[in-house]
Order: sequence, then C-alpha cells, then structure tokens
Amino acid sequence: MSKVFAGLDPATYRPHALHSTERAWPETNCYVDLWIEVLASHGVVPEAMLGFTLTQDFEGDQFTFFKVPLEDLESLYDIRVTELAIFDVVEAHVAEQIRRGRLCLVEMDSFYMPDTRGVAYGIEHGKTTVAINRLDVAARELDYFHNGGFFQLSGEDFDGLFQRNAAEGALPFLPYTEFAKFPAKPKPLAHQRAVAEALLFRHFARRPSANPLQAFQEVFPAKAEALASRDFAFFHKFAFNTLRQFGANFELLAAHLDWLGEGRRFAEAKAHALKLSETGKSVQFQLARALTRKKFDTLSTALLPAVEAWDELMDALEKDLGTVSAAA
Repeated sequence: MSKVFAGLDPATYRPHALHSTERAWPETNCYVDLWIEVLASHGVVPEAMLGFTLTQDFEGDQFTFFKVPLEDLESLYDIRVTELAIFDVVEAHVAEQIRRGRLCLVEMDSFYMPDTRGVAYGIEHGKTTVAINRLDVAARELDYFHNGGFFQLSGEDFDGLFQRNAAEGALPFLPYTEFAKFPAKPKPLAHQRAVAEALLFRHFARRPSANPLQAFQEVFPAKAEALASRDFAFFHKFAFNTLRQFGANFELLAAHLDWLGEGRRFAEAKAHALKLSETGKSVQFQLARALTRKKFDTLSTALLPAVEAWDELMDALEKDLGTVSAAA
C-alpha cells in the first residue's frame, strides 16, 4: 500500500471546517490539528473527541499542551495508537507501516518543512509532529498531515527530515514515533455521539480543582514585563504556550459543545467557552502592544474576563450535565 488514505492529494486537499480562517484560532497545536484532519479523512467527526479540553490546567509557566487521550481515540473511533520502536532508519519503519495501512505520527524538524515557511522553514529548528500518508523513498517524496493541512515535500527537505544530510559518523536521532491502526470501516455517528457524551462526564470530573485562569492572571503581569528584556521573537514562544494554548483549547471546546448539544443543550456553556477563546486572542494583541510601548499597566486586569468565564463555564456545565444525568 503506497498511501494510507488513497484518495488524498495535497494539491486539491481542503482542510476541515475547524481550521477555517474565519475562526479565532485557525490552528491550535500540531498534535490536535493533525488529528482533526486525520479523523476527517477517515470519515468520522473530529468534534466528537474534544471533550478532553475541559481538563486543561495552568502548569506554572505554560498551559497544558492539550492532546487527545489515546484511549478516547479508541473508544470513539476504534483507532488504536501506540509507540513504534525505531531501531533502523526511520524511512524503513514508516514504509512498512504504510504498507500495512497504518499511519505513522513522527516528531520531525520544522526547519525542513515547507508548510512552515516564514515561521520555521529554513529559519530555526523545532520539534513538531507530522502524520505521513505517503512515502516514496526512491523519489525522495512524502505527503503528510501537519497543523491544519495536508502537504508534500521532496528533495533536500526529504533528506533533511530523515537526516540523510548528516555528517559521516554522526549519531542518528531516533524520533518518537506513534502508529495508528484504523478499523476496517469508520464507527457510526450514533456510536461517536454516545461515547462523546460519556466522555464529557468523565472529563468534567477531571477538570482542574482551581481556576487555572486565576492562577495565570496572578503571574501574567510579571511574566509579561520580563519579556521586555528578551528578543521580541521570544514573545511568540511565550504567547503560543500560554495565550494561544488556552484560547484555542476553549474554542475547540465550544465546537464540541455545539456539535454534541445539537442546538438544544450547552448554549450557555458554549458562550462562556467562546469568551475564554476571545479573551486569549485580545490579550495576545494587548501583550504585543505593551511590549512595543514598554507599558504594562493595562495587563493587571486583562485576563479577568477569562477568569470569570472559566467559573461560569464550569457552573453552566454542572447544571447541563446534572440535567442530562437526571433525565437519563
């Protein structure tokens, strides 16, 4: 098998609606974005997996880099993901799994990935996860899912990704790699809905015990002011791991509640989730302006709308889920 999903072509591929440019956060993080596109290509609903976003916390210097739990993928879609041991050249392992109809998720260097042009491609080395749909070692080509799209690379970029340009005698880098086994046919929509409903209860029970936005608000002004002594490029790294992570996380939660509620439930909770998302976006702009002007006084209360929205979101969900539980 030369491709996992035979009908896909990077030249004509259209991203899922969760990656629409009309959204506040068209891209979230490499792992979740990748799965959104992979699930859509498999013929199932990506929105069904997003209940896990309720568990995001503030980790002291960053928000949780939210990733769909592998057990959720198996429960919802019967997709089984596990680590792939890399003990030979990476290409050989990937080719074998593609031949078996399995998708390999590989940590790779964005320095060699043309879809990151203007951000990392040819500029800086960075770890990111891709899913390889087609690999042609002889032609030095591959088609891959990354972030919110589906792309192709070849030639010197192929050599760089697979370290074919490494100096003689250099120790090989063996990337962390997972592989996904897909069922013979997609799980039906009714199954996805029933499991997503159960998972929402589970993840709500696993939510942080204290408001993570409150914890972030308490340290944000000092962290923001400290950025002034750093190169402005560091602002993007800080914003990605804080404001973007929680903003994108809660926009995805809103999409999950919209899909699961079908317009009949979760309207209030969805509105609070969107408020969290919008606040992350607006504060990111405020932070950039503050760094430019070297004035940080407005940041002391900038996150208060998000702090309030998180509490209101949890209260609304408690009511919604209690009503559902009582009616069941």
